[in-house]
Amino acid sequence: MNRRTALINLLATTALWAAVAVPLQADAPPHPSAAAREAVDKVLSDAVARHDAPGVVGLVVDRKGVLFEGAAGKLDVGHGVPLTGDAIFNIASMTKPITSVAIMILREQGKLQLDDPVSKYLSGFDDLKVITRFNPADGSYETRPAKRTITLRHLLTHTSGIGYGFSSAIVARLQQGSHKSEWELPLLHDPGTQWTYGASTRVLGLIVEKISGETLEAFDQEHILGPLGMVDTSYAVPAQKQARIITTQRRVDGQLQEQPRGNVPVTPTAPFGGDGGLYSTAQDYGRFIRMLLNGGRLGNVRILSAQSVALMSRNQIGAVFVSQQPAANPALTRPFPLGAGRDKFGLGFEITGPGADGRSRSPGSLAWAGIFNTEFWVDPKAGIGAVLLMQYLPFYDEGAIRTLRDYEAAVYGQLLAP
Repeated sequence: MNRRTALINLLATTALWAAVAVPLQADAPPHPSAAAREAVDKVLSDAVARHDAPGVVGLVVDRKGVLFEGAAGKLDVGHGVPLTGDAIFNIASMTKPITSVAIMILREQGKLQLDDPVSKYLSGFDDLKVITRFNPADGSYETRPAKRTITLRHLLTHTSGIGYGFSSAIVARLQQGSHKSEWELPLLHDPGTQWTYGASTRVLGLIVEKISGETLEAFDQEHILGPLGMVDTSYAVPAQKQARIITTQRRVDGQLQEQPRGNVPVTPTAPFGGDGGLYSTAQDYGRFIRMLLNGGRLGNVRILSAQSVALMSRNQIGAVFVSQQPAANPALTRPFPLGAGRDKFGLGFEITGPGADGRSRSPGSLAWAGIFNTEFWVDPKAGIGAVLLMQYLPFYDEGAIRTLRDYEAAVYGQLLAP
């Protein structure tokens, strides 16, 4: 490809993405009929009936409130406890957008800039190396100096070069016996050149704590969770709420197996991860989504400026696309995400690319997920957002993705139908 052709292709791609870069404000969707709500409810119960998930909670909101909420299956299969809409889930990487909002709050306070180098706030990021050769047999590798430093923008967009062990065989091998965190390892690529899912948002959480002088839990409660009325969202679950925690399942040889209950802390205990660790409910996350739909505001409470939300919602990775991440650990994940090779990434969110079929979220929608098959999306053009919560491994299991696709089709084909 010559330079002129490459430039033409880049301009065409930029123009295409400009059409979906700024979310449109839609009129409020029509109030769904009882039949429409029943159709979406049936998607949840059908998923449980065909053993795609042991339990599932769904919630759909618009800018004013809740359009749909439903639950099917079991909270605790072994004890036959039915699942209800207020069940508490480990939302894992759905923590990341909340940490990203925390960074944007600090930006609005004038305490950081997106293109600040990470080394301005944390030690260990001023002499970065990039892997150039890796031998999976013995874990040996060669490196060269990185061509640029990692910035906060790179962390927010997962273009830092920091990976995860469950989705990168190189990171998994390097972590064996090293006791090092992902960001302490050599980078998988130069910052800004590729999209690689990893522990970037965990580093952002460390930056929030460093700048604010508070723990991440305390900062989130003060500036995001408390003001939004997200009363069931925390890095801990109080004793009186523990009975609402859903059990975790794992699909083994095609069968879902309930896992022993872990010890969920009853009081927040450091360290807190910016990339995961929050517990929440569909209703709480729906309030977070409504804040984004309303340009940073929920009721009389403003979390972010409309300008900051718009910035988070725009393509921040240029000509790079979200790329499919491999399953280095098939017990934890299948290859992900949907939209790889088409979608872009904003500041904390995957952005749906052109090519929607009318039965799914609009181009320009924001989304992300958690490893236990928790999902959400925000569709400013349609004026809605949705949450779909399950609690089992592996991530992107065929049954979980089938449930997500059926749910999304019912939301747009039934709930939003005129």
